[in-house]
Amino acid sequence: MIGVVPRFFYRLGQIMMFLGDVLKTLWHRPCRLELVLEQVWYVTLQSFPTTAMAGFFVGGIMTVQFAMQVNEFGAAAYLGGLSTSATFREVGPMLIAFMLSGKVGAFTSAELGTMKVTEQIDAIRCLGADPIQEVILPRFLGIIISSFFLLTGGLMLSVVGGATLGVLFAGINPQEYVRHIPTIMGWPSILSGIVKCLSYALVLATICTYMGYFTTGGAKGVGRAVVSTSVLTMVTIVVFDWGTSFLGQLMLSWFAIG
Repeated sequence: MIGVVPRFFYRLGQIMMFLGDVLKTLWHRPCRLELVLEQVWYVTLQSFPTTAMAGFFVGGIMTVQFAMQVNEFGAAAYLGGLSTSATFREVGPMLIAFMLSGKVGAFTSAELGTMKVTEQIDAIRCLGADPIQEVILPRFLGIIISSFFLLTGGLMLSVVGGATLGVLFAGINPQEYVRHIPTIMGWPSILSGIVKCLSYALVLATICTYMGYFTTGGAKGVGRAVVSTSVLTMVTIVVFDWGTSFLGQLMLSWFAIG
């Protein structure tokens, strides 16, 4: 245990330094826009079915869980507001981000790791180009943009999944389900979900590009990088979830005072 904690902070420092290099490159030597759009399209096309399915079933699961509680108090009409608010604020962004970390993060880490161990990145450097500008930056920006919209779209589909399960499981009219969403879910819940989506997209893009860019050890090293990417991304997302939940409570308090 003594060696695990220093190793964690050492890895965290390396990731932050890598993020600083990427942002510095973005500021001084931005990559071509078409490369970013290509990555956005590729990641979105690759991950939309997974994100849509995850969002639909997360909303449905939350509706089923809340339906067991609200029926006891005769408050079934507020089921849509309760389940949607909880999905947007807490459960939805984190679970959908977990799915993306296994889909987008692992794939990007494996792709960059393969380029590193086969010396393609070194060849780019030998040709006088900057690998961060040509290889890392388009993927970094593409993952952030596409993951943000995928997470947001997944949350939208969670409302559809919640309404569907509300009809099938609780016998609630879809119009009644949707009508009470604004009653409980206000702007603080929406802003909290948006902030979490953006934070998780940044975490995912940073970790998967870092792990792929610094892969060593041949094919076995690529496998280790993929596993480390998935585990580290999930742990970091949980930590960010705690931090953003704390900020969300501050926002709720600020709106209440205002």
